[in-house]
Amino acid sequence: MNMKTSLPTRAFGKTGMEITRLGVGAWAMGGNMWGPQDDADSDAAIRHAIELGINWIDTAAAYGVGHSEEVIGQTLKALPADRRPFVFTKGGVIRDANGQNPRRLANRESLRNELENSLKRLQVEAIDLYQVHWPADDVPLEDYWATMLELKSEGKVRHIGLSNHNAEQLARAEAMGHVETLQPPFSMIKRETAEAILPWCAAHGTGVICYSPMQAGLLTGSFTKERAATLADNDWRKTNPEFTGERLDRNLALAAALKPVADKHGTSISSIALTWVLAWPGLSAAIVGARSPAQVDGWIDAATIELDAADLDAIAGTIGATGAGQGPVRP
Repeated sequence: MNMKTSLPTRAFGKTGMEITRLGVGAWAMGGNMWGPQDDADSDAAIRHAIELGINWIDTAAAYGVGHSEEVIGQTLKALPADRRPFVFTKGGVIRDANGQNPRRLANRESLRNELENSLKRLQVEAIDLYQVHWPADDVPLEDYWATMLELKSEGKVRHIGLSNHNAEQLARAEAMGHVETLQPPFSMIKRETAEAILPWCAAHGTGVICYSPMQAGLLTGSFTKERAATLADNDWRKTNPEFTGERLDRNLALAAALKPVADKHGTSISSIALTWVLAWPGLSAAIVGARSPAQVDGWIDAATIELDAADLDAIAGTIGATGAGQGPVRP
């Protein structure tokens, strides 16, 4: 049994799942790549999102070397069955005990072992959606997709998908068995997904949940150059090109220029960044990071806002004027 919600939902490809337009992203809840994170704050954020109607959460074994999954598992265990959201997780990235030296391994034994560990940490009998995190370095795509199809047939996972795979890779997997879902990066700054991937997924009935729709904080309207300069040493953004130099300037200019559209809708710049990705055909929903209940409050209204043609034209003009990012500028 999964929770009922009063928020608008969309069909998630051909899975049969109806998911809210936004879901909770649990990368930061792992605590090893975004600076320090308190588990109590993570638990509170998940509970608050559920109370507001969000009906799915996305995580991965690699987030905090399983810690993100453990936190989610503890929260789910304490919830009544009819209040539990769909849980999506990923395998295929193995880190050492300190969360370093990631390896992209997806051979049959490794994937099966990862799945068993994820089931234990999440404290569930079956995972709603299991995804291969990245293309593997150790075996061909055909090998790991065959394993994923096996896992679904055995009932340990209800649905299977890919993350960070391109259109050519999707086609190779689809030839063996339906790719039910894809998880690509997509935002006003990182727009390449709209070129070939979204059209392919729309044509094949593949549901799409994008990650980093606010470009890891750059499109919130509250991020600053000073904040970029003081990021924790273990925060991956500290050395990311989008967070330094001229690219940072362009990205912050884009975020600031979204304020008139946000004011028109009586909402935040964050929510406009989210509703923009949701306006693209082929996109089912967006994953939004949450480290506290207050962060959820900062974006929850994007679950119901719709942008009109004038908004989309204005945003396209702003993207062009600032020179931020790459890819198509208007749905």
